[in-house]
This record gives sequence, C-alpha cells and structure tokens, in this order.
Amino acid sequence: MTTTASTPVATLPASSLRLLRTAGFVSNFDRFCIAPMLVLIGPRLGVPLPTVVLAASIYYLTYGLMQPVWGVASDRWGRVWVMRVSLTGAALAALASALAPDAPVLIGARALAGAFFAASIAASLTYVGDTVPVAIRQRPLSELMTAFALGTAVATVVAGALAHYLSWRLVFALPGVLAAYLAVALRRLPEPERAPSGSLLAPFRVVLSSPWQWYVMAVALLEGAVLLGFLTYLAPALEAQGVPTSLAGAVAALYGVGSMAAAQVVKRLVGQWSPVGLIVAGGVQMALAYLLAGYSQSTGVVVMVALLLGGGWSFMHSTIQSWATALSPTARATGVAMFGVALYVGSALASWLAAPTAQAHDYRPMFWLAALLTVPLTAAAAVGRARYR
Repeated sequence: MTTTASTPVATLPASSLRLLRTAGFVSNFDRFCIAPMLVLIGPRLGVPLPTVVLAASIYYLTYGLMQPVWGVASDRWGRVWVMRVSLTGAALAALASALAPDAPVLIGARALAGAFFAASIAASLTYVGDTVPVAIRQRPLSELMTAFALGTAVATVVAGALAHYLSWRLVFALPGVLAAYLAVALRRLPEPERAPSGSLLAPFRVVLSSPWQWYVMAVALLEGAVLLGFLTYLAPALEAQGVPTSLAGAVAALYGVGSMAAAQVVKRLVGQWSPVGLIVAGGVQMALAYLLAGYSQSTGVVVMVALLLGGGWSFMHSTIQSWATALSPTARATGVAMFGVALYVGSALASWLAAPTAQAHDYRPMFWLAALLTVPLTAAAAVGRARYR
C-alpha cells in the first residue's frame, strides 16, 4: 500500500494506455451489445419486449450503483487490483448470460454483469487522472473515449449480425472471454501512487462535502437520461419500421463511428476551445440528432442521428468527464465513481420509463422529449463549467 500522494507525470506509457483502452472497450461492448438484440431475444425466450428491456435497464442500474463500491475499493486497494478482480467476476457473469435458460436467469445474470463491468471504465479514467496533469488530461481521456466508442460500435454491429445469423448467446460470451484475458493481462499495468484513503468512509466524506461534486453529479444524471437512456431505442425504432436486426444494429453502431471521429477532433481542439465551447458544441449536435429522430425513424435519418449523437457524446461528455476527475483529487476514484452513479442511474431510469412507449412503437414523442431535455442539460453543464474555478 502506497502512502504518498499521487504525482502526475507528463505522459502515460503507450502500453499502459493500450491496456486501459482495452478494458474500457470490453466494458462498453458488454454494456451496449443488448440494444440491437432486444426485439430478437423476446420471442426466443417467450417474453414481451418490456421484459427484455428490464435486462438492459437493470444492467444500467447495477452498473451505476456499484460505481461507489468499486471507487472506495480502488482508493483503498488500488486501481489495477479493482480492474482485475472485477473483470474476473464479469467473465463469469457474461458466461451465465450466454447460458441463461429463461428471462429471469438472463435478467439476474445481466445484473451481475453490470455490477462487475462497472469498475473498468471508472478505474481507467481514474488511472489517467492519477498519472497525467490536468492541463493535458483531456487528450488521453479522448483516447479512452475513442476506445469506449469503438466498443459501442463493434458491439452493436457484431451483436446484430451474430444474433440474426447465429445466436444471441454468442454475443454475451464474447466479452466474457475478453474479460478473462484482461484479468490476467492487467498484471503488467503498474499501480500508480495515491494518497492513503484512511477509513472506509473517508473518501465519501471528501467527495460529498464538495458542492461542485453534487452539481456535476446532477448534470451527469440528466446526461445519462438524455443520451444513454434514449440511445437504447435507436435500433428498436428501426426494427419497428421493418428494418432487419442486423442492419438496425449496424446503423446504431454509427454512434460509435461518430464518437470516434469526433474524439479525434476534440483532441486537437483541447487548449484552443474553452471547455464551455466544447460542451455547447456537443449539446447542439445532440439536440439536432433527437429533433431529426422525432421527425423520422427512416434508415437514412437514423444514420445521421447516430453520427450526431456520437459527436455530441465526444464533445460534451469527455469535457464533463475531465471536469469530474479534477473535483476531488484526494479521493479521485470515489469522485469519478459517484459521477458514474449519476450517469448510469439516469440512463437506467430513462430507458425503463420509455419502455411502454417503445412497446407501442411510438418513438416520435420519446425522441422529441430527449431533444427538449438537451437544452437544460447543455445550459447547466456550460454555466457550471464557466463558473468552476
């Protein structure tokens, strides 16, 4: 156990960044692979769409609720230790998902998968926060966002194709195999120095005593609802128009393509544009995307929607995420984890509340509501970031 405070270095070794990117990729693959399979899994298990949506919603919920648990563990026992332990559990939960004989078992297995995969992204972000100075931190964070987006894109394409032509069970098995590999490979990642966490609840006292932490968590709650919650229904909206599952998944995967392309732009704009400018640019893209989605759910329009939402995520979320890593440096993992709690609880609530509307194939008001909610989200994020010192 280290007892000295973290002293960020100017660069992060390429090998370390590669492992962190892979861990984030696998986590996002598992989190997003179910969306293009929602319509397909229901008939195979003999249950209606809202029941299958529950498997996605409870995943997001446990993913969010476990963030502070892993955050405290990370501040106490280390970032790498947490990633290796959690990925071991994630591998087992993913295998259970693949073997689930009925909907209740699938829902339970997805709940466990969400709980275990919850550690990877927050731990990788915290690792960057520990090792890279804040002035240039958004650049490696953008690299991580690119890997996260790639996981999203590959998941939606692979999930739709494999579920349509082979089996949805194989889709859940893939991240399990990758998680098992990473649980071993991450032993090569050096543990960064960090301040001693003290008592078990000490990091929470540090984090929750910060008014700015509460403010950013509120922004994250709304962001999770607006973007991640409603994003779940892009593929089902296409399938409701008669688009095959594999094609719907491929179109929804363009969200990841848009995010990856925008992440490269964001890396170049860091230091040239203010954080407020990046947030507003992201909000404009998201609002336009949902307005288009409300207007039409045709394949051509949803292509543009997915690309714009990916761009909005890279511009807005990477900026807010970088802000979150700086709020509580002496309890960084717990602070990032609480940010994740808000983000994923927001996404779970939105996807669950929208399920009856999706069951009725009434997607237009759902997407227009998302466009409306983008306005206060962008305003709150931009104003808060402008005032933060």
